[in-house]
Amino acid sequence: MTAHEYSHPERILLNSGQSLPDIRVAYHTFGELNADKSNVVLICHPLTADSNPLNWWGAIVGPNKAIDTNRYFVLCSNVLGGCYGTTGPSSINPKTGTPYGLSFPIITIRDMVTVQRHLCDHLGIERIHMVIGGSMGGMQALEWVAQCPDRVHACVSIAATSQVSPLAIAFDSVGRHAILNDLVTHTSGPSSGLAIARQLGHITYLSEEALEAKFSRQLQDADAFQYHMAPEFQVESYLSYQGNKFVNRFDPYAYLYLTKAISYFDLAHHYGSIEAALGPSHASFLIMAIRSDWLYTSKQSKTLVYELMKQNKHVSFVEIDSDYGHDTFLIDSDETRAVIHGFLDSL
Repeated sequence: MTAHEYSHPERILLNSGQSLPDIRVAYHTFGELNADKSNVVLICHPLTADSNPLNWWGAIVGPNKAIDTNRYFVLCSNVLGGCYGTTGPSSINPKTGTPYGLSFPIITIRDMVTVQRHLCDHLGIERIHMVIGGSMGGMQALEWVAQCPDRVHACVSIAATSQVSPLAIAFDSVGRHAILNDLVTHTSGPSSGLAIARQLGHITYLSEEALEAKFSRQLQDADAFQYHMAPEFQVESYLSYQGNKFVNRFDPYAYLYLTKAISYFDLAHHYGSIEAALGPSHASFLIMAIRSDWLYTSKQSKTLVYELMKQNKHVSFVEIDSDYGHDTFLIDSDETRAVIHGFLDSL
């Protein structure tokens, strides 16, 4: 494993029409490129992760694992707009000498992939053997195929969608409002809005079955009425813990911009149709859904699979039967690992 930083020498035009200069990209590499550079596996990370998949996908990536770093050259970069080394709203604006903050331009999933494409150009990588990601990472994987149809041999999109639903947009919008209220008023402390946004997001990552199995209606103490309006149920305490832990590792501005990028994601709208977006590609697809995921549902994944089948694409679909909800691809990895391993071998 090696950590790197790449500085792009030219301004990059964004989907919004604005542009950014001096973009820095933090990325990690694993394994060795073969002679013809045909063994590249590009991993696109989910919303709050970083460029080191060992930190969040250690059961999947590594020597002799599903994505075998003894066989493949694995590349993962922190996305544009992030807060783990790549240029984002907490970066210094060269015009002012201060952090961008809310003056950072709006970005999209398409912009994230554009920056990744420039990174691959810099590394001399012309062909991606497989691009893979879960959630926001799965959206990037699909955008890679749409943006670079001749460059991607295989695409794996896990617990993602080609068009973010109004429900998902609504949850992220409420989270952003909590953060923006903090940034404007600071009446609740500078980090409470981010903690609330994380709590709200974490609810969508779980499922009713998971919450029932883990917490049910259990109180922290045997007797009720002990905490007045403080967290009294175990599930409340759990969410508070998740929120407080999150504010110590993530930037509120990055959360604003990345969730906004997710809300904008709609392949059919941007390219005119799913057929126009993915039709030019000859890639093999693996679409993975999670039965209990109500953020990016199995129904949405099946709709995408149907569109790919109509285009006579080589597409496989797997629905993971898990009660863990959206986060299954991160926390319950046995079946995910087996399917990814099998798909890679089939290539």
